[in-house]
Amino acid sequence: MAEFFNLYRHNFVRVAVAVPKVQVADPAFNAHQTIELLSQAAAGKACLAVFPELGLSAYSCEDLLQQQALLEGCLEALAEVLAATRTLPLVAVVGLPLKLEQMLFNCAAVLYRGRILGVIPKTYLPNYREFYELRQFTPGDFALQETVDVLGQRAVPFGSRLLFQAENQPLFAFHVEICEDLWVPIPPSSYAALAGATVLVNLSASNITVAKADYRRQLAASQSSRCLAAYLYTAAGPGESTTDLAWDGHGMIYENGTLLAESERFALKSQLILGDIDLDRLVQDRMRQNSFGQARRHHQETLKQFRTVRFALDLPIQEKLLLARQYERFPFVPSDPKRRDERCHEVYEIQVHGLVKRLKSMGADKVVIGVSGGLDSTQALIVCARAMDLLGLPRTNILAYTLPGFATSQRTLNQARRLMQALGCKAHEIDIRPSCLKLLKDIGHPYAEGQPVYDVTFENVQAGERTNYLFRLANLHRAPVIGTSDLSELALGWCTYGVGDHMAHYHVNASVPKTLIQYLIRWVAETGLLGAEASAVLEEILATEISPELVPGAGDDSQPLQRSEEIVGPYALQDFHLYYLLRFGYLPEKVAFLAWSAWHDRNCGSWPQVPESERCEYTLAEIKHWLRVFLERFFKFSQYKRSCIPNAPKVGSGGSLSPRGDWRAPSDGEATAWLSRLDRIPEA
Repeated sequence: MAEFFNLYRHNFVRVAVAVPKVQVADPAFNAHQTIELLSQAAAGKACLAVFPELGLSAYSCEDLLQQQALLEGCLEALAEVLAATRTLPLVAVVGLPLKLEQMLFNCAAVLYRGRILGVIPKTYLPNYREFYELRQFTPGDFALQETVDVLGQRAVPFGSRLLFQAENQPLFAFHVEICEDLWVPIPPSSYAALAGATVLVNLSASNITVAKADYRRQLAASQSSRCLAAYLYTAAGPGESTTDLAWDGHGMIYENGTLLAESERFALKSQLILGDIDLDRLVQDRMRQNSFGQARRHHQETLKQFRTVRFALDLPIQEKLLLARQYERFPFVPSDPKRRDERCHEVYEIQVHGLVKRLKSMGADKVVIGVSGGLDSTQALIVCARAMDLLGLPRTNILAYTLPGFATSQRTLNQARRLMQALGCKAHEIDIRPSCLKLLKDIGHPYAEGQPVYDVTFENVQAGERTNYLFRLANLHRAPVIGTSDLSELALGWCTYGVGDHMAHYHVNASVPKTLIQYLIRWVAETGLLGAEASAVLEEILATEISPELVPGAGDDSQPLQRSEEIVGPYALQDFHLYYLLRFGYLPEKVAFLAWSAWHDRNCGSWPQVPESERCEYTLAEIKHWLRVFLERFFKFSQYKRSCIPNAPKVGSGGSLSPRGDWRAPSDGEATAWLSRLDRIPEA
């Protein structure tokens, strides 16, 4: 069981970026600081720790770097750090000046268990403005040797085109570059990523000037994004000479553009930051983004020059080791309020402009839409209203119909009526019960004879009759039917195929998941975008149980009796599963591990508060149960519905299930490969 709760078992690696306090030209002191932070990184279960450029000497030594005493002192400091690594189960990357081939190189040494795995010289030496590195150093590609002898270790790999790969975790392959190497048009790490490096390391000094930190972030973030890699960056900090420059000790860990950790700038003491890198995320994206592979073909001659240094890495895989990074419960929705507002606005713009373009292409100035008083039709109706506003047409051109059936609650019926009124639609109400009853009688269903048989036929007659009315109304008014079903329902097959909510002339919600729809409606309500009357109705709709309202029953009518989440699972969990299976194709056990990490033992307070999401946690047994439901419905039963969905705009990078967009799959496939892995998930 402990193995399941270990991040390394799920293809994560924990890495450390160190910003040690230094003393200029004092290698012994600097070695001590390095060893202390290395020990902290090992205690934190990191497998890699990265230190700044020329960290054993200090970067700001200037011409002191040409003094033999300092150079010999740096070698002695390296020997001390190397000896310390014998008892520490992690890789250390430290910076120092090395004299080789009668030239001085600015180098990074990769150390592990008392062995020097390789030495990387700095390729690009800045010699402009405040930088004078060509005064002391020689560019790395001037060297003739591919191996060097250091501290009695023979034939140590040397050069800028080295990859270091763990034999027992082949997804963990890292490359090292130094400071200015990142600031050039094509950094060496770009080629390294194409050659297979998933983790890119930068030992930097980088003095601070106004606004430079933001530019560093841009460089590291964009390099990690373009290379589909992690990027570890560390810069010189406290103790460097301030004769002419200042230093802020900026450390960062990025994963494909996502900031995982960042140091405190201008700290007066040593710092260590940790980050858990998801290697699967990087590798899966490289596999999907096939232009990455095409770039390999264009640069194959350069990539052939890379050498791989392989080593067996001691990983703490036998113990419980949970993630330090936080996974959001709602991956389709940003947790930061500012970004969330921006996301909501952008989603609406995509939906609205998609609908506007379709209406213009059809020459239509009206739409037909069914309004249930629930979430999905509410979101679609808001999109229609904003589309009419954008087109300069009156909202009365929205022909909105509420179509109560045998199980429609008074609550949702009232909500539908009030919403149509608040938005200024042309509202209509058609009771579908008489026509449904006639159809049930015509086909010989027991309900028509007074028997309370609420089977799938009974349910689908109502769903189909609603859509039948809408399409005939569309014919009558020469206006398209706007579909309402969402991404979550398409994933779970929770929609009535063909003549049901599955079909429309144009869908607007088809790539918007249920949890995001909740946030979108909440955003409109809280911002008062549609007025106070509409906001009040929207708040009530958000507090209503999610239900198809197709099965009648006794109750006080304060909430629908039939509850979707009791059948297909809580949408909060199922949308989580959907995101990581659709976006990254993760193994079921990893999805369960991430879901448990996000949902166990966490405080409440997620926005918005919807009935199922008010829960503080889900147990692992619950996650496993609902994941099984998701896998069965998604991979085994529901693809035929997704194979013929109407046109709809793709909204998010989390994916679309349109066969013309992100997802193409056979309708008669099996779920065996996914379900067989559920046994690897413990119950508790």
